[in-house]
Amino acid sequence: MAEKLKIISLGGLNEIGKNVTVYEYGGDMIVVDVGMGFPDDDMYGIDVVIPDFSYLIKNRDRIRGIFLTHGHEDHIGSLPYLLRDVQAPIYATRMTAGLVKLKLEEHRLLDKTKLITCEAGETVKAGKFTVEFIHVNHSIADAVSFAIKTPVGVCVHTGDFKIDPTPVSGGMIDLARFGQLGKEGVLALLSDSTNVERPGFTKSEKSVGESFEGLFRGCEERIIVTTFASNVDRMQQIISVAAKYGRKVAVTGRSMENAIKVSTELGYMQIPAGVLVDVNHLKSLPKNKICIITTGSQGETMSALSRMAFSTHKQVDIQAGDRVIISASAIPGNENSVGAVVNELYRKGADVVNERERALHVSGHACQDELKIIHALIKPKFFIPVHGEQRHLKTHAKLAREMGMEPNNIIISDIGKVIELTPTSAKLNGSVPAGRVFVDGYGVGDVGAVVLRDRKHLAEDGMIVVVASMSGEDGSLISGPDIITRGFVYVKESEGLMEELRLVAVAAIQECRDQRVKDWSAIKSQIKNDLSNFLYKKTKRNPMILPVIMEV
Repeated sequence: MAEKLKIISLGGLNEIGKNVTVYEYGGDMIVVDVGMGFPDDDMYGIDVVIPDFSYLIKNRDRIRGIFLTHGHEDHIGSLPYLLRDVQAPIYATRMTAGLVKLKLEEHRLLDKTKLITCEAGETVKAGKFTVEFIHVNHSIADAVSFAIKTPVGVCVHTGDFKIDPTPVSGGMIDLARFGQLGKEGVLALLSDSTNVERPGFTKSEKSVGESFEGLFRGCEERIIVTTFASNVDRMQQIISVAAKYGRKVAVTGRSMENAIKVSTELGYMQIPAGVLVDVNHLKSLPKNKICIITTGSQGETMSALSRMAFSTHKQVDIQAGDRVIISASAIPGNENSVGAVVNELYRKGADVVNERERALHVSGHACQDELKIIHALIKPKFFIPVHGEQRHLKTHAKLAREMGMEPNNIIISDIGKVIELTPTSAKLNGSVPAGRVFVDGYGVGDVGAVVLRDRKHLAEDGMIVVVASMSGEDGSLISGPDIITRGFVYVKESEGLMEELRLVAVAAIQECRDQRVKDWSAIKSQIKNDLSNFLYKKTKRNPMILPVIMEV
């Protein structure tokens, strides 16, 4: 019986972020991308969300290589967590490898990791797989798609991409290679679904440069621009236009400084001599000679732009008249935090220009017409939409049907599900462990659903602690009960309610004594239930109640 090719997504389906795809054939496995996700608003205290790696850890001896499409966090962010348990060579293009190197240095993993740099056009042999790197356009330099050759057939894994005929650097996406692969025959296409709901084409990165030109020309005030740190081409355009109009450029924000360091070392950015200055040197320059590039386009509370707006930045304070250019769109879910920063900028008298008014941001993802072009060139036998929520995956499937694809040849999967492919068939068969693991500080996975539920409960309803001392001999109440509350009501203004709670607790203890209940845990649950019922009737609130009994 012939072996089947298995494709398993451990993240990136029915969600945006934490992209991880496993390809498996015979005894060999390769992993494409190891991304992380960001926590939802109700995940109190969680820093990042990473995939459940238990399946990869269990099969660590079979992994022949980790292949990275590009250097965004949702594709490389959880590498350090995987590499604690899995040793496998990592293959990436120069810019991606540069960013991964910084990340691994931070986690002290660089010496133990084999990081191999590849160029677009190269192929890498990894066990029974051969992986070809194909150049694509995206909002970060050096992004690639993969053509993965297997004994069953070729799979094209696009990664994040768009078709940009006039990119700032690096040349247009290699459509010719996709067309060639299509002629040779492609078994399956796994394609980016992020922008599938948008008709037409994504605008070129060059169009943003034209908008900058108009905003810098004739401006006599300081200019502050915020954008995504990883968008090197965008930063190159800002620096070029600033230099053209005689402005010095200062960069603030750690991720921004890292990105500029990596991209200038690797030659992805050309900064004219003398243009880049330290933030501390800006004080001596006239306003019309200053341009500041900063992090914080998503309104993050600790980012440089947010600190400037709220006057907690050490070197830069927003002044009336400053022109602040927001060259990014709010990622879904971040609108409120971006709004808060923008309002504060207006309050300080800044002139804020965002992407609603001018073409100050273009997406890095393909819209419908670009997705159709790739589909038409590759002519896959089977189609698997990836990188999107349910609506994106379903819309992408519909797009494939409109292009004449058989509905039976389109597979919408979910994380953990196993897709089995032969040269003539594709089906879902079985599943492996998958899900979300929460990182809180140094703790990985020690905050589970129960802890999160408690945090949510505490955040919404507060807590009450009931402390009583009871006799170990006859169960009589010796002192207390004392009532301590946090996040429920302000005690000094609710003394009447506190006294009522004390009486309810006394009554619950007395009732247990009358019924000769000796078991402390039964007494605790009696106190908890009585207080809970009383409070809900009285206040329609449901705080967490923790009875503590001290045996004397």
